[in-house]
Amino acid sequence: MDLRKLKTLIDLVQQSGIAELEITEGEEKVRISRGVSGVVTPSAGQAGNLFVAAPAVQPAADAAAAPALAPVVPAAPAAPEGHVIKSPMVGTFYRSSAPGAKPFAEVGQAVKAGETVCIIEAMKLLNEIEADHDGVIKDILVENGEPVEYGQPLFLLA
Repeated sequence: MDLRKLKTLIDLVQQSGIAELEITEGEEKVRISRGVSGVVTPSAGQAGNLFVAAPAVQPAADAAAAPALAPVVPAAPAAPEGHVIKSPMVGTFYRSSAPGAKPFAEVGQAVKAGETVCIIEAMKLLNEIEADHDGVIKDILVENGEPVEYGQPLFLLA
């Protein structure tokens, strides 16, 4: 990887505020991490790969003239109020049994434990997902036809 491309990546990390960037091009692998130390650390078993850590704050020539910079910490998303129905598997989320069919569950609908709320298709098998708790559907957190991960929130019950 040429030096100009590496410099561009370092500038990108510094300007964007992301904590880490890892790029792999063929046999070459570069990881740029924002940190205070600025230490270069290759991982064990990866000799020949280039790792660069870019300091989060550039040292100022006159420390008294430099304003104090507090680290930016993103606020944690607020925990949803209510019971969350999570995906028990990886697959594709469907709200109804067939295209054009009535959805199993709608916002505002009361559901009982054991009632089917959606289908997740995994390896060409359609798996009915049931409510694990009684409640009223407050929000549907996934769009029809979207891929879902294990443990991903699907519905919010009040």
